[in-house]
Amino acid sequence: MPATLHTQRIAAPDRTPDRWLFLLHGIFGAGRNWNAVSRRIVEARPEWGVLAVDLRGHGRSDSGAPPHTLEACVDDLLHLPEHGAPPAAAVLGHSFGGKVATLFAEAAELESLWIADSTPSAREPGGSAWEMIDVLEDHPGPFRDRDAGIAAVESAGYARPVAMWMGTNIERGSDDAWRWRLDAEQMRELLIDFFEVDAWPAIRSAAEAGTRVRLIRATESSIVSEEDRTMLQRLHDEGLPVERIDVEGGHWLNADAPDRVAEILAEGL
Repeated sequence: MPATLHTQRIAAPDRTPDRWLFLLHGIFGAGRNWNAVSRRIVEARPEWGVLAVDLRGHGRSDSGAPPHTLEACVDDLLHLPEHGAPPAAAVLGHSFGGKVATLFAEAAELESLWIADSTPSAREPGGSAWEMIDVLEDHPGPFRDRDAGIAAVESAGYARPVAMWMGTNIERGSDDAWRWRLDAEQMRELLIDFFEVDAWPAIRSAAEAGTRVRLIRATESSIVSEEDRTMLQRLHDEGLPVERIDVEGGHWLNADAPDRVAEILAEGL
């Protein structure tokens, strides 16, 4: 059964959007993480609205039934209209959300697909997000307050800003104790599938069907590899509507370059 997803509609004041951009966050994140970008987009393009989605197991969305895979995340999105959500005309996915967005774009036949600093390639599990699962398992809580949870993340060697961002996933229960609202095992299952899935066939399929594909690469991030860039260029050289756009900043483009990312979206939607 699909998860019931929490969504936030962002639109220009006193304007009913003609088309909607679905925005998908990365692992451990939530749709609100991209609100600064979303607001800039609808200010520049008021005919567009942004639907910020909390993926299954994240934010205020349900966990959904296993298996916890990218395809399950896509199925959740495809069922959103049954709960009153507008149909998607475009989708943007960051990091983990990039592969979800790619598979969703193939299934939903959208106008455009925006992949924000996410590799479409299959890889061995690794990196800071993968290692963060150990933190969730080693420090499950409960905590006396959110600061105690943040301190636990810092004790694992993470910088204060990362620990504070992860702390947004700690909430107070009815017993006044603070706990993670993330399930470590579900996060592990989602990331395992993320690393195993090769999304290049979906990119080709979507592009051949007419979906414009734009991969936004953060120049100070190593997520999009040289092999990824070569593959994208090959598709471009075949005449498919794919393009790479480099943006100065690190992996967290929503924080490092919100103005530039919003500008690119506003010009390209």
